[in-house]
Amino acid sequence: MTYRSGQYSGYPQHHPHDHGRSFVRRPSSGGAPSPGSKPRSENGYTILHAGKQVRFGPVAFWIVVGTITLLGLWSAATATYFAFRDDVLTRLIARQTEMQNAYEDRIAELRAKVDRTTSRQLLDQEQFDRKLDQIMRRQTALEARATALGAIPDITGSIKPPARAGVPAETGTATPKPSPISDTVIFVAPPDREARLESRAPVAASPPPSQLAKVQGVDNVLVRLEQSLDGVESRQMAALDTYQDSIESRLRRMRGVITDLGLNMAQLEAAAPRGAMGGPFVPVKLSPNAGAFERQFYRINIGRAQMERLTRTLSLVPYRKPVIGEVEFTSGFGVRVDPFLGRPAMHTGLDFRAQMGDPVRATANGKVVSAGWAGGYGRMVEIDHGNGLSTRYGHLSEINVKVGQYVKIGEVIGEVGSTGRSTGPHLHYETRIDGEAVDPQKFLRAGVRLAAG
Repeated sequence: MTYRSGQYSGYPQHHPHDHGRSFVRRPSSGGAPSPGSKPRSENGYTILHAGKQVRFGPVAFWIVVGTITLLGLWSAATATYFAFRDDVLTRLIARQTEMQNAYEDRIAELRAKVDRTTSRQLLDQEQFDRKLDQIMRRQTALEARATALGAIPDITGSIKPPARAGVPAETGTATPKPSPISDTVIFVAPPDREARLESRAPVAASPPPSQLAKVQGVDNVLVRLEQSLDGVESRQMAALDTYQDSIESRLRRMRGVITDLGLNMAQLEAAAPRGAMGGPFVPVKLSPNAGAFERQFYRINIGRAQMERLTRTLSLVPYRKPVIGEVEFTSGFGVRVDPFLGRPAMHTGLDFRAQMGDPVRATANGKVVSAGWAGGYGRMVEIDHGNGLSTRYGHLSEINVKVGQYVKIGEVIGEVGSTGRSTGPHLHYETRIDGEAVDPQKFLRAGVRLAAG
């Protein structure tokens, strides 16, 4: 290819056969164009090949050159790619593998997190179920305890139920007089049922904003339930303590009465009346796993059994008053001036002030051994209580029992009168041990101590 312009149009054209020959520039003559030259204005690019000329313009030439250059660059890039193809593929594969591993790790992490969350939820659910089951079992036990407490009668009379707010206490127009005759065992409603389980209405709560708040809300409910059950249990234990203290105090007083009177406990127990009862002997056993409530309740039951036995025993001891109303003696036991002879004499009983026709009651269980006129006693009733104990009731206006009849505590045996050696209506009351008169006030004072507290 030969570049040629009008400036060099004076140069001779090369012939293909002129290779190797020296090129000689021809001078121009006079500046006139030669016949074979072309005008200078015809600029361009000419390609000579095999005697043929191909002429290009500047734009076309540079397009061809640019195309050839781009092809060369493309070829170089392609060659470079194929030369380093293995490294590129290796890096791409490594990158892809790294991304896949990272993705799998992320999935594994999320799966582990889900598993942990699920496990935590299952654990929380198990803990909740376990706590709820414990609370339900505890509530059932407390309800059973409340039922057991409700079955205990007030056999001591020392525990008084508190007055309800707004309810006035029962009052009479006059001060009531103490009852002269009262059974030792008084079965009344159990005092102060604070040990009963309180009714618990379900707590209405608004929907929690989150799972954490929900869990905390459930925990708070369980805590409140446990606190409520703790309060119920503490009140039950307090009630048991009160019962046990009362029973122990009552037992001490009952034993003290028998001791102070100088009576034989074994003989009294042997002579104590027993109702129709029986059944196989089943020893009482306390479970080794019993709690504080069960052990204390066991001791209370043992104390109740002992107290019932002593109550039967003391039913034969005449420590109660034979008349109704305030105790007022017109004459005591011992030496006094005889009202008829005016000389010192032994008074073998107590004279109770009373009105004509007032009822006279038996002071202990026993059998009537005398019922009729008895000299200075006038109309008299004598009751044998066993173990050498007996009582006499003199100066009666009426007798309501017969010889051989069994009477109970508080049963009316006659009416106050003034028969025999008497200066007016009153009751002559005697207490005898093995036929010898003893001071009845000794027995009455023992009854007062027994009824105290």
